[in-house]
Formats: sequence, structure tokens, C-alpha cells
Amino acid sequence: MDETARAADRVAEVEARVSAHIARTGPVLGRASSADGAVTVVSAPGAPPREIRISKAALNMGADALGAEIVRVAERAAADAAARMHQSLARLVDPATSRALDDIGFPAGAVEDDFGTSYLRGPR
Repeated sequence: MDETARAADRVAEVEARVSAHIARTGPVLGRASSADGAVTVVSAPGAPPREIRISKAALNMGADALGAEIVRVAERAAADAAARMHQSLARLVDPATSRALDDIGFPAGAVEDDFGTSYLRGPR
């Protein structure tokens, strides 16, 4: 078996492990909220927000301020989702692949948990 075939086999093996893991655990999601809880965003890694919740009080912020807050919170939710994805996959892949996750925008790091419980699964 040549090197290309071995590499393809390794990729297929990792793909199968990741698919099985996601089938067991459900989608990886990140979540972030503004300090006052007025804006909450839920996002999957590398995807637009799945959910944006805005409280009635947030409507008093004005359009520009509310828009800026939504963008800020959405960026935190995306970073949270990326870190959760890396943590989830790091258990399934070799160290070189884990480092590659950093390179493509899924950095390892502390997951900011400002909502009290794990958001890997649960009501959305």
C-alpha cells in the first residue's frame, strides 16, 4: 500500500470516528450572551448564527447600538462554538490534526461558559 492510500485510509478512519461522535453527542454549538442578558446568540462552528434572542429591554438601545451588540455577541458565540468543536474533536484525532484545527480557525482554548450549563446539546 502506498503512502497516498495509507493517508486516505487514515482520513476515512477519522471521518468515521467524528461522524459517530457527532451522531452520539449531537451538534456542537456555541452560545454567548451580553452582560445584561439582553442579547443571546447560538451558533454552530463556521456557520451563521442559528438563533438570536433579543429581550424587550434591548430594543431601547437604538438600532446602531443593538446591531453592534448583536455582532459582538455573535462573534463570542462563534468563538465558543469553534473552541467546543476543537475540544470535542481533539479526543478523536492525532496531535497533528488537532494543531491543524488551530490553523483553519478552530482554536483550542478555554470555552467561555456564561450561560450555566453545557450547550453541546440541549434545547434550542
